[in-house]
Amino acid sequence: MTGPVPLPERLRLRVVALVSAVLPSVSPVPAPLRKVASFAPARRARLGGGAIWDALADDDFRQHAAVQVAAVPAAPDDPLDAAARAWLVREDGWEAVVAEVADGLGEEEARDDQGRAELGRLVAQVAALQAEVGTLRSEHRQELDRVRSEHKVLRQRLGETRSALRAAEAERDAALAARDEAVAAAAVATRTAEADVRRLRAQLEEAEAGLAASRRGTRSERDAATIRTRLLLDAVVESATGLRRELGLPAVSGTPGDAVEGELAGVEAAPASSAPATPALLEQVLGMPRARLVIDGYNVTKEAWPHASLEAQRSRLVAALGPVVARSGAETTVVFDAAESSTRTVMPAPRGVRVVFSPEGVIADDVIRQLVAAEPRGRVVVVVTGDRELSRDVVRAGARAVPASSLLGIVAG
Repeated sequence: MTGPVPLPERLRLRVVALVSAVLPSVSPVPAPLRKVASFAPARRARLGGGAIWDALADDDFRQHAAVQVAAVPAAPDDPLDAAARAWLVREDGWEAVVAEVADGLGEEEARDDQGRAELGRLVAQVAALQAEVGTLRSEHRQELDRVRSEHKVLRQRLGETRSALRAAEAERDAALAARDEAVAAAAVATRTAEADVRRLRAQLEEAEAGLAASRRGTRSERDAATIRTRLLLDAVVESATGLRRELGLPAVSGTPGDAVEGELAGVEAAPASSAPATPALLEQVLGMPRARLVIDGYNVTKEAWPHASLEAQRSRLVAALGPVVARSGAETTVVFDAAESSTRTVMPAPRGVRVVFSPEGVIADDVIRQLVAAEPRGRVVVVVTGDRELSRDVVRAGARAVPASSLLGIVAG
């Protein structure tokens, strides 16, 4: 037994199909094909094709199958069917018939192979395009999700903005309403104030008219009193001038306190402050002719600005004394305690204000006592201090002692 002659695939399948159609009629049926013979015709070729082709290697089975196939009418004008029957029957010249059909089928199979290759290439290209489409779809899906998320956030922000806008509009409306009410109230108040102003002007005009009449009535009396007072004052001035000329008093410069202050030359000044008190009495005293004012510097500043630095205290006090001295004309000296310091700060002072530091080892109270002692009895000397012992001493020396609150009241005023 020899194996079946190799045939093109299509021709081999046609041979198997012809044999499977007549397989139940072939006798004897080889044992491997008995089960196949029981299948339906369509299933025989599909499920038992390999077994049928292997069985055709037996010439006896092939010849029996050829007899049965020959009994079945051939398909007209079908060279494939004719070649399959020739291969089974194997009459003279069958090889040429099979070879001719096989060559044609080879060319067709080559074309089919090319087609399958092209089909494979196209399938691969389609698969690549599908993968690319899948990637693009995924990216598009991601982009769409991102856009949806941004859209959601923007909608939320839009809602928040709208809420804020509504709140702002409500506040604006409330503010406009409040403004309108305030404008109306202001208009009413303005009208009321204008009426009051007109009424007060009328009263003022009446008062001015009455005052003018009163002035005209008293002017003649005051003129007479002024003339008498002027005559008396001229007499006093001429008497004082004559007394100075009679006594031959020489012209002098400076003040009694210059001797004490001169010893402190080379040492210089610093700042001070202000605070409320009762200023009336001190103002009157300082307004007297050639009044002398001596200030216990740190005693005043520590009462006025206890939390400031010493330098700031000195500066504030000295600066605040300028208007007081300019207003009263009093000769003014501020004494700061520098007994425990070897350095002295040079600082500017307003016109009419002198600033001195006590020498090293000497307290400010002693310097103030010297200044008061240097003044003649009868001169108006005012010492500003809260130190009871110093106040007692200067009063015994003929000066007037006032508390720091009085000076602070003048400065504040």
